[in-house]
Amino acid sequence: MQPRRILKQLQLGLALASAPAAQAHAHASEQSLVLLLPTDIYTGAGVAAVAATVVLLALLPAGAMARLYRPIPLTRLSLKALKPFTSLAAFALLALLVWAGLTGPRDPLSNPLPLFVWTVYWIGFITLQATLGDLWAYLNPWTGPFWLARKLFRPWSYARLPPELGHTLGIIAFLGFAYLLLADPAPSDPDRLARSVATYWLFTFALTLIYGHRWLQRAEGFGLMARAYARLAIFGRWKGKLHAGLPGWQVLHKRPFPLGPSLLIVILLATGSFDGLNETFWWLGLININPLEFPGRSAVVWQSTLGLLASNAALIAVMAVTIALGLRLIGARTGIAQGLRLFAPSILPIALGYHIAHYLPSFLVDGQYALVALSDPFLTGADYLGLGQFYVTTGFFNTTATVRVIFLSQAGAVVAGHILAVMLAHAIAVRDFGTTRGAALSQAPLAAFMIAYTLFGLWLLASPRF
Repeated sequence: MQPRRILKQLQLGLALASAPAAQAHAHASEQSLVLLLPTDIYTGAGVAAVAATVVLLALLPAGAMARLYRPIPLTRLSLKALKPFTSLAAFALLALLVWAGLTGPRDPLSNPLPLFVWTVYWIGFITLQATLGDLWAYLNPWTGPFWLARKLFRPWSYARLPPELGHTLGIIAFLGFAYLLLADPAPSDPDRLARSVATYWLFTFALTLIYGHRWLQRAEGFGLMARAYARLAIFGRWKGKLHAGLPGWQVLHKRPFPLGPSLLIVILLATGSFDGLNETFWWLGLININPLEFPGRSAVVWQSTLGLLASNAALIAVMAVTIALGLRLIGARTGIAQGLRLFAPSILPIALGYHIAHYLPSFLVDGQYALVALSDPFLTGADYLGLGQFYVTTGFFNTTATVRVIFLSQAGAVVAGHILAVMLAHAIAVRDFGTTRGAALSQAPLAAFMIAYTLFGLWLLASPRF
């Protein structure tokens, strides 16, 4: 134990020393206290929980999974008629935020646009989309303006979107967003972000006018991501009714995704994992960067870009191999592409778990800044939200007790995501292969991958980072 204790103290010293170079000082302080927690015990318990789930599922009768994922019908009430109007409201809000980005304060923690994009939307909204239901269908900023254009002008014929493109353009669009998030030198610069958002909206709207809704369905990256996450949500429409069920029930009861959205699900997990990995001392050592003298994002653009692409390629390859091995074990004639369509959605809970775990500390702080910025977007002394004299606090990162609660919440999200993923993959296998034995055998390689990825995710949470 003594060498391990010495190593932890060295890591703690490095984390404390690197605090001035960190993007968020509270993050460095929190991570220093995490290094003092018994993370080895927490990691072992998390991995054991996922492994135990694999064993227990192999013992359950096949019918149990069908009953477990049977949704409960709630109501036939549909709010579909509201979609154009809620979309127009979302567009109006986006236009105001872009205006604030161009004309408001230059400080990213005071301007509402960066805080809305990276905190309200990317952290908060995506989490709600994946847990509650398809909110994007009502709040995307294109369907309302497109509906209004068709109302104001006579309907026109649309150009044919080549089917051989599939969802390639949508995947490229999402990877462009991932580049902005992880590799762009200044993703939170209000003016730079406003121009990026406005350009993407105009580009997408113009092509929607040309190709119709097919463009939004197949080539718009945020919509592809949102619809993928919506399959994980508790609430969803099925057979004309709103239903509620265990997370992932829609994956089982609705038709499988095409190959493109299935690959995007793997990309979501790979991107989220690299988002955590590229902050660690291990990654900085790999690219020969001293974490005590971090030169800034502009100095590691190509390293971050290559790391993002390599992470995605590697995870797609690993998923393809594990699924192919499982199918081979039971002698299934299902091809790799069809296997990815079937089983890639089972990792949606893992992607969501990483999303929540990685961004929880940032949300606790930047969520406060977002409230302040929305209350006074142009620093004029306004108080639209009635916050009064509000002070952003980071004190919960400075005590071991509160940091333990935060870390355990993060670890719990990672472990819960993997447990739900193991359950969902097994339920898919039971549905398609008929028997518990065949399902368990087909899932053995994928289950081993999920157990290993649990260890990787918990290691990421506990690793020293700048």
